Amino acid sequence: MNVYHKDTMKDLVKDNPYVGRGIVIGKTEDGTKAAFAYFIMGRSENSRNRVFREEGEDVMIYPFDESKVEDPSLIIYAPVRKLDGKLIVTNGDQTDTIRDFVVEGKSFEDALETREFEPDGPNWTPRISGMATFADGDFTYKMSILKSADAEGTACNRFTYSYKALAGTGHFIHTYMGDGNPLPTFCGEPERTIVPNDIDAWLEEIWTNLNEQNKISIYVRFVDLKTGEVENRMINKNA
Repeated sequence: MNVYHKDTMKDLVKDNPYVGRGIVIGKTEDGTKAAFAYFIMGRSENSRNRVFREEGEDVMIYPFDESKVEDPSLIIYAPVRKLDGKLIVTNGDQTDTIRDFVVEGKSFEDALETREFEPDGPNWTPRISGMATFADGDFTYKMSILKSADAEGTACNRFTYSYKALAGTGHFIHTYMGDGNPLPTFCGEPERTIVPNDIDAWLEEIWTNLNEQNKISIYVRFVDLKTGEVENRMINKNA
């Protein structure tokens, strides 16, 4: 087994009917840009009733049809928050927990020690998070998953991974290994993936290969490491 092998995002998602929510962070092949992707999928009407909206340099998730909202607590949140020198991407309202701790001078890990997986037993959906820190024309990033220690949700296991950004390399973490009842939680380290130079090609590669029935929205951002210039792309199935 080649531990340094990198898969395309197509290969990582095309045969999985229910990836759930996914975060990718990495650097383009030419080494000039930081790359981020966040997508959501859904099986229930409540989960599918969502759209992404940009608000300045942040991204929010809102109900597409407010009259159909059953439980807003797990579907309305900011998956992307921009801070000075940092970008936070998560699958829940822990985005704001991380932001608040960082503003107070505390760490990514400190913030997530105060949070657990989602209270949606028997699935116990893991909370996945990422944060990039920019400095000196480059960046490092961390990824985290908080998941249930057992089928009953009696304890939370916390895993954090730290990366130096390498050209052409990204890491992909997602909530589920596939469909099922209960849903099987993501296992192992974040998966290594190839990050191309073309934002539109990357967006298309991920979106096209997510399960057609279950995919809902995707947001992709490239940040130029020299100029700070930002390129964004977004697709909402509920357009």
